[in-house]
Amino acid sequence: MAARTSRTKGAIVEARVDQSTEQVRPGHSSCQGSQGRRQQPEEVTAHDPEVLRAALIREAAERRRAECRVKIQSQVVQLALDLLVREPDVEGFFGALTRTMVEEGELHACGVWLIDDDRQRCNLWMAYLRDRLYTPKSADWDTLELPRESMASHVFDYAPGWSQTVEYHSDDARLPEPVRAFNREAGADSLVITPLVLGSRNLGWMAISTFRNPECDGWWRVALLEAIARQATLALHQSRLSEQSRLEERRKAILEERNRLARDIHDNLAQGFAAILMQLQAARRETGTLPAAVATSLQTAVDLARTHLTEARRSVGTLRPTVGPGEDIATALKRLADLGQRTAGLPIEVILEELPRFGDGVEREIIGIAQEALTNAVRHARARRITIRASTVRSIGFRLSVADDGRGIARERPTAGFGMTSMQERAERIGASLTIVTAPRSGTEVVLAWEPSALPTQVHAAV
Repeated sequence: MAARTSRTKGAIVEARVDQSTEQVRPGHSSCQGSQGRRQQPEEVTAHDPEVLRAALIREAAERRRAECRVKIQSQVVQLALDLLVREPDVEGFFGALTRTMVEEGELHACGVWLIDDDRQRCNLWMAYLRDRLYTPKSADWDTLELPRESMASHVFDYAPGWSQTVEYHSDDARLPEPVRAFNREAGADSLVITPLVLGSRNLGWMAISTFRNPECDGWWRVALLEAIARQATLALHQSRLSEQSRLEERRKAILEERNRLARDIHDNLAQGFAAILMQLQAARRETGTLPAAVATSLQTAVDLARTHLTEARRSVGTLRPTVGPGEDIATALKRLADLGQRTAGLPIEVILEELPRFGDGVEREIIGIAQEALTNAVRHARARRITIRASTVRSIGFRLSVADDGRGIARERPTAGFGMTSMQERAERIGASLTIVTAPRSGTEVVLAWEPSALPTQVHAAV
């Protein structure tokens, strides 16, 4: 890394040398200057040798600046490639980049803000300040002296900064007062913020604060920040794609294992109980009058075989809940309620609104949650009555409630058990909110709320 950062620093030093030979025009903006503006054509065609000489000097300076910018970009690309090999995790990669920015660019600080998944706000993800890297995993993260909330609100709300680099002087009126106060106290002279844009999507922002240097206008810092931001954006995007791929592979592995278990239960246990039940029923039909004790034992064996066959089939259904071809959620809920009522012998009321289709993937998870909640109520609640309600939310979402009047869930175990975990995982997969309301001797209600806008998964237990 030392060799790479030294080469990057060499490009920066060259940028400073080029800048020192350049005559900066009055009113020249460092941000606009990084694009290389030319003078009006009449200056070039003037007959005054001094005018021509000045134009040639500017032209040469702009050419050197462009060449230097290319070198900066080339060195940053090489640095990013090296860091990706040495720092395979995205946090280590960004940490090394911010450290390089501050140390080699002789800056005050560098910070990274990332937009949340719900795209409603952004948060400080990491910062390099006073020769130290701060991340949420750092023990001293909470001691970081940065106006992080004020800065996060500003970069998220300031529309021009979503698509282009923005430069501020330390006491710029556009900045929130806590940020300006921080700049004054730290002696920072300017602030540069560039978006992490990939295509038309903004992932967040990188920001640097600089000390005053009257010998240069700092255009090379803008060029360096933008070059590093491009590489950082690609690395962040690739990391997120890899994480999504890992989660998808994990989900597929879980589904495959559940399918395997379901097949084993169906092909072995369920079929075995079905065969035993058939043999017992045949034996009872073929035999005549039996002693009372034998008849009772035979009937008990029939009942046990039938009960365990039902349980095995229910387990298969829990592992592989499906919405049958052409079967909507309302039909599936009625089917589950009818099956539960026949096997448990207690009333199950179903109250349904007219429901739209939400797609096979979402419906599969909804039915799985409904089936698990109903199974828990039937088997564990000691309820006298169960009620299932399903309705739409603002015409586009869905709300499901499975409530019983049973004994409730013990205070110390409101979310324990494989069934609860299964429901939570299913809610997470579709971005739904799962709420469990329970109280001893007052029953339990499981409420699922889903909208296409992908709500954050939450599990609450009111006890």
